[in-house]
Amino acid sequence: MARPRTRVLLTGATGNWGRAVLREFRTRADRIEVVALARRTPRDDAVLLEFHDMDTLTVIRGDLLDDAVVESCVSRVDLVLHVGGVVSPAADEHPDLARAVNIGSMRTIIRAVAAQPEPGRIGVVGIGSVAETGDRNPPHHWGRIGDPVRASQFDEYAQTKIIAERELVDSGLPKWAWLRQTGIFHPGVLQIRDPIMTHPPFAGVMEWVSAEDSARLLANLCEAHVPVEFWGGIYNVGGGEGWRLTNWQFQTALASAMGVRDVRRWYDRNWFALKNFHGQWYTDSDRLHELVPFRRDTFDEAMARAIAAAPRSVRSAGRVPGWIVKHLVVEPLTRRPRGTMAAVRSADEKVIDAFFGSRAAWEAIGDWATFVEPAPDRTPSFLDHGYDETKDPASWARADYLEAAAFRGGRLLTADVTPGDVATPLDWTCAFGHEFAASPRLVLTAGHWCPVCVRDPAGYARQAERNPFLAQVEGPG
Repeated sequence: MARPRTRVLLTGATGNWGRAVLREFRTRADRIEVVALARRTPRDDAVLLEFHDMDTLTVIRGDLLDDAVVESCVSRVDLVLHVGGVVSPAADEHPDLARAVNIGSMRTIIRAVAAQPEPGRIGVVGIGSVAETGDRNPPHHWGRIGDPVRASQFDEYAQTKIIAERELVDSGLPKWAWLRQTGIFHPGVLQIRDPIMTHPPFAGVMEWVSAEDSARLLANLCEAHVPVEFWGGIYNVGGGEGWRLTNWQFQTALASAMGVRDVRRWYDRNWFALKNFHGQWYTDSDRLHELVPFRRDTFDEAMARAIAAAPRSVRSAGRVPGWIVKHLVVEPLTRRPRGTMAAVRSADEKVIDAFFGSRAAWEAIGDWATFVEPAPDRTPSFLDHGYDETKDPASWARADYLEAAAFRGGRLLTADVTPGDVATPLDWTCAFGHEFAASPRLVLTAGHWCPVCVRDPAGYARQAERNPFLAQVEGPG
């Protein structure tokens, strides 16, 4: 007898990633049925037209923050893929909306699953972001799960994902996983026209992944062969070695694909921030691929597809004189709100300090004549997580938690600890006296600490004076 189809709730189905997931699901109609929760808007309607003949797709119109609608969807599925949310740059423009949707929707889904007769029957996959670990410029550009959770200044999207991750990990749900998604390369990347374009430092890094591989990952999580050990884990999603690029390499690759011989003609060098953007090369992204194989694309293949799908104006950008792009397109973007040059022109010292370190550091950047192509160390390096990582979590005890808390400048307050129980929240205090509850899994495995301190990125350097764990990424560099 044929195995029943897996029933999946997909949120965010009309976004770039969600559409790629639906296309992947279309190829697995014999094994997967999809419930897509989408709002009734002209944009959502237009996107869903592509899937009007997909017999295994049911579209439910409603809001992610509506408990009744979400519970109705959850009650009919085996798995929730929570891709929906407000992402940057929209999240930067509308931070209140980002907080309401990104945090509120996670809570709504948790409540809906917990309310089911058998909560353990339904798996929940939450989506986070590389932005949760903030600015990781060289020499701190290698990272893994368990490194300090921290956000760049003014990055409300990252803050919402930090909270949402905390909510799911310590939700008490029996079956869940959290994916910290890296930058997704899709055709729309070629058409971004937003001040965020100049936020990534040239020397910064990102381990990208294609939209198709990301979609393949989520679809594979709906198959029968997902190992039990996958559940209850937090993972970095990255494309692997071939997708580890500096931001300068990424800029020049995009430009070359569009026929631009020298991208420096489009920019002044000092328009680009020196810090305060997220991005890592991962030492642990291969782990997810080992558990749930999903990588097929190379960067060159994905770039070729993106160029083929792009409008003619993008494909022929190299034919436009560089000074036109520079002065009529890019420079005005830098002067818009959230732009680097808007901060300089208005003498907004807080933003200048965040992007450049200081006004003097911005003035010292120089022009293209002194530019040297970044070449960060490609030998993986590892931060100290402040406890014995060779020890099986099943044998963790109070001594391990005391050691981890001390390395973070704080203390464990809970006296009665059950050895091996990594899921039950314990009481802790940070170096600044904030008391909070968090499970050992959230602190030791995921890298979370004080939920009050993490909300103060401008104060991270001060916090690092009392927190050796955080000091590893707040030091020189």
